[in-house]
Amino acid sequence: MKIDRFNVRERFVHWLVAISFVYAALSGLAMWSRHLFWIAGVLGGGETVRALHPWGGTIFALVLGVMFSRWASQMKLDAADREWLAKSGRYMVNDEKGMPESGKFNGGQKMLFWVEAAFALLLFLSGAILWFPEITPRVLRLGAVLVHPLAAIGSIGGIIVHIYMSLFAVPGSLKAMTEGYVSARWAKAHHPKWFRQRTKNENESAR
Repeated sequence: MKIDRFNVRERFVHWLVAISFVYAALSGLAMWSRHLFWIAGVLGGGETVRALHPWGGTIFALVLGVMFSRWASQMKLDAADREWLAKSGRYMVNDEKGMPESGKFNGGQKMLFWVEAAFALLLFLSGAILWFPEITPRVLRLGAVLVHPLAAIGSIGGIIVHIYMSLFAVPGSLKAMTEGYVSARWAKAHHPKWFRQRTKNENESAR
C-alpha cells in the first residue's frame, strides 16, 4: 500500500531549494578558502563564481521563502515534539522504541526547519550587505564578514544532518521526495499519528 506524502509542487520546490543551496554553498566555499578554490574550476572559474554566487544565494532565499510559506504552519512545536527532541538520540540510530508518536513531521524535522530558516535569513541579510558594500555602513560590513561564513557553516551542518537522516538513519525517506509516496509500513513505523489521520480521512472520503 502506497501513501502519498508530498505532491509534485512540494517536491519541485524542495529540489529547487536543494539545488540552489548546493550551488550557493559550493561557490561560497570556493571563495572562502584558498584550499577550496579548486571548486571554482568545477563551477566555471573564479570570475564566474564571484559573479553568480550572490544570484545563487538570492534564488535559494526566494524558493526557500516559498517552502516556508507552505510548511511553516505545519512546523509548530508542541509538547510531544519537545519530548521527541529530548529523546532524539534514539532516533538518530534508528531506534524509535519509546519515542512519542510523530505527525507528518517529527520534532527533529520541525526544529531543523526553523534552524535552517534562521540561518537562511542571516545568510540573505549579510550576503546583501557584502553584495553592496558601497552603500552600507562600515560596522554592518564588518558584522556581515563574520556572520555570513558562520551562518553558512551552521546551515551546511544542518543539511548534512538532514541528508544523513534521509539516506541512512531512516531508509525510505528519500523516496518521499523523489516519487512522492511512502509505504504504509514506513508511515506506520516513523509517522504513526500522520498515518492514522491519513487513513481515517481516506476512509471517510470513500464512504
